[in-house]
Amino acid sequence: MSHPKGVLFDFSGTLLCIESTASWLRAALERTGTTLPEDGFKELVRRLQEAGAQPGGPLPAEVPDELAAVWARRDSSAEEHRAAYFAMASRVPMPVPGLYEVLYARHMEPGAWRPYADAAAVLGELRRRGVRTAVVSNVGWDLRPVFREHGLDPLVEAYVLSYEHGVQKPDPRLFHTACDALGLPPQEVLMVGDDAVNDGGAARIGCAVHLVEHLPVDRRPDALLPVLDAVGG
Repeated sequence: MSHPKGVLFDFSGTLLCIESTASWLRAALERTGTTLPEDGFKELVRRLQEAGAQPGGPLPAEVPDELAAVWARRDSSAEEHRAAYFAMASRVPMPVPGLYEVLYARHMEPGAWRPYADAAAVLGELRRRGVRTAVVSNVGWDLRPVFREHGLDPLVEAYVLSYEHGVQKPDPRLFHTACDALGLPPQEVLMVGDDAVNDGGAARIGCAVHLVEHLPVDRRPDALLPVLDAVGG
């Protein structure tokens, strides 16, 4: 295809990255006034990671059969998202019951997320070149405040969030909605994401796809820069 006139970006693992599980747990413990010995803290971090309890964090080592259905639809609505992650987290005993609620609330806070080092520069340069941009995310909550807090919101023209539409990537309907939001046909749009299955689904409607690796922020300083080459000057 010719140079794209629009770019769709995934959220988690593409433009921004969630804090570590240890940081996530530490914030919740502080808010509940809970202290743990270091060994107990490390073990709880390990078990939360293994359970896939942190939204945006590591995927579960396994999904129990009884949770498979709710897990598969976790980003289809706010209610299903909450139910899925509470179910995964509840497999891990907590030192205080209220910790489940505090942990879930923490992951939606802007402070729990860090933009990749090149995110603002790439989004800003796309805007300068007249390339339209949208965020297309499988998510169960409103991520716009995160973008506002980190100064990225003025650089994004549209948000297409799975829970607001009741469909998840790789469903073609979500990508069609995003292309429509930019006023562009899929053949003129590039999808940028970190998941070959979910983000790669955009190819089914004719979008080009560029994948980046989901890594901690300090290990991925410039993976988005090739997007600028893809769209041309």
